Amino acid sequence: MIDALRDMILANPVAWVAWGGLVIGLVFGFTVQRTNFCAMGSISDILSFGDYRRFRSWLMAGAVAIIGVAIIERAGIADMGYSIYVAPNFQWGGHVIGGLLFGIGMVFGGGCVSKNLARAGGGDLRSVVVLIFIGIAGYMTIGGLFGPTRVAITAPLTTDLSEFGLGSQRIDEILASLTGLGSGAARIVAVVVIAGGILAYCFADKGFRSSLNHVVAGLLIGLCIIAGWMLTGLAFDEFADNPTVESLSYVRPTGDTLDYLMRFTAYAAPGFTVVTLIGALIGAFLSAITNKSFAFATFTDSSDTMRNLFGALLMGVGGVMALGCTVGQSISGFSTLALGSLISFLFIVIGGVIGMKAMEAMA
Repeated sequence: MIDALRDMILANPVAWVAWGGLVIGLVFGFTVQRTNFCAMGSISDILSFGDYRRFRSWLMAGAVAIIGVAIIERAGIADMGYSIYVAPNFQWGGHVIGGLLFGIGMVFGGGCVSKNLARAGGGDLRSVVVLIFIGIAGYMTIGGLFGPTRVAITAPLTTDLSEFGLGSQRIDEILASLTGLGSGAARIVAVVVIAGGILAYCFADKGFRSSLNHVVAGLLIGLCIIAGWMLTGLAFDEFADNPTVESLSYVRPTGDTLDYLMRFTAYAAPGFTVVTLIGALIGAFLSAITNKSFAFATFTDSSDTMRNLFGALLMGVGGVMALGCTVGQSISGFSTLALGSLISFLFIVIGGVIGMKAMEAMA
């Protein structure tokens, strides 16, 4: 069945990735807007009210995605070895510094990239400007004006794990190397301990268990990540110029989308990153329209403008240095059990706390 599905997709992979990615993005955007799923908001809830439900929803999405990735790899649908997250070139400095910058930036920018997508779909013109600045800053950090500085900072803070006999930075492979377990057994142990532990933590809380909104958000976001891996895994072509499998992420894709809009005629078709971002905008718009929350909004004053643009700059730079955002690293990357993704996740949270404290001091 899987081989038949793969053959069908490979007969026209461009169309499948374009339309399939659009649907995945649409479901993601609709879910984020409707459930108020927000990484920055979850940190704010904890610091302001001691409410961990949105944070647990974020964690649950990652746990669901971890289980899904284990299943689709076991079924031969996708090989995470072709993703950007698991390479043995362990850029730990980028994960730490980038995570901190992104976490601080998402506070000043009114939310992470996915939250700004949801707000933009709901009519918030501030988020449109923030997204544009994130995309520009991200591209400047990849290979533009900020690129040499990024390399100068992160290159000395990078460890090649292949020197230690590791083929990747996946936690299960590290566990196998340290304990002598077989790769299959180590994978099962890692998935059960990490995903199982997260789910046990989430559902141990009565407030979370009884909140259908938060549970559904965590489940659907996790399923969107799994769907992305499945689609790109089935459409994977090892003879392509840059063979990769990927799932949802929204820092570089924001720049990719701007590039696509500006150079439309240079592309045969939009890629997965572009269609999932456009789909998220459409999904958020449909949610806002159907729940009658769509409303245009803009910056209140010059200080509000500068604060948001500063946050967008930090998110663009930090998201590239950390190789992802609250979705790209904390859920998609984490689902591969990449050590770097876990570090980025932790430092995004720390950066978020720092950003919240800084905002309080400035108030």
